[in-house]
Amino acid sequence: MTACYLKLFESGELAERAEMLKSLLKSCTLCPHKCRVDRTRGERGKCRGGLSATISSVAPHFGEEPPLVGVHGSGTIFFTCCNLHCIFCQNYDISHLDDGTDVKAEILSSHMLSLQKEGCHNINLVTPTHFVPQIIEALEIAVNRGLNLPIVYNCGGYESLDVIRLLDGIVDIYMPDAKFAEPKIAKELCGVADYFEILKPVLLEMHRQVGVLQINESGIAEKGLLIRHLVMPGMLQDTRRILEFIAKNISPETYVNVMGQYRPCFEADNIGRISKSLDYYEYEEAVKLAKGFGLIRGLKN
Repeated sequence: MTACYLKLFESGELAERAEMLKSLLKSCTLCPHKCRVDRTRGERGKCRGGLSATISSVAPHFGEEPPLVGVHGSGTIFFTCCNLHCIFCQNYDISHLDDGTDVKAEILSSHMLSLQKEGCHNINLVTPTHFVPQIIEALEIAVNRGLNLPIVYNCGGYESLDVIRLLDGIVDIYMPDAKFAEPKIAKELCGVADYFEILKPVLLEMHRQVGVLQINESGIAEKGLLIRHLVMPGMLQDTRRILEFIAKNISPETYVNVMGQYRPCFEADNIGRISKSLDYYEYEEAVKLAKGFGLIRGLKN
């Protein structure tokens, strides 16, 4: 495997992209909120991210999708804070309560290299949206010190199309969530009514850059798009709309992980319809929908 960012590093363009992204911190437009706060002066927007990247953990992860985990695990770096406010978040201590540590680019680059040394198959950036400039700055340092693993961009799906375009040739594997289709539900459960309208062109751009997921003879993902959809109680209509969009507008060969592990976390107990775990029959119906649209890659059964 050869990480795609190596070509940009050799040409000097990786450094140029890092500077372009860092310039966005002055009047922050890293995500669709476009808060325009000056993060270089300590101002914080809806994501609450500061000037330095904040991380909560760094470790090989064996609970990700099999093509990412392989034998030695996916090298995950969990970033603190989030530009979405999902009231059912399972990692709410990280995303909502901001449990983490500020790190400079040199330290972040060292974490990337330590994961490579441990034998991980990739560098999995978990919730990277609001720290993209800091990540790419660290990536350039790490590449100069020998990093060559594929980059996984593991995000919530609420992304700036302009920023995703700046990641063309840097990210090997995009792994966005596809959460909701109905604006009222998205507003209620994650704080943004335009979630699906923002998500659709972002998914198309991610696919344009990397294509469908490519898995080598060893079963390890090398490049491509992997989409996660968490099935929510009573929301099969959203599931249908999301899967239909993927099959008809991206490709029926898209690797979609239809996930059935929803359980109420954080503030979900306050919302009646999501205050219980997903019924298995709803998950079965979601799988049937995926199969009906030809989206069989990534299904567990």
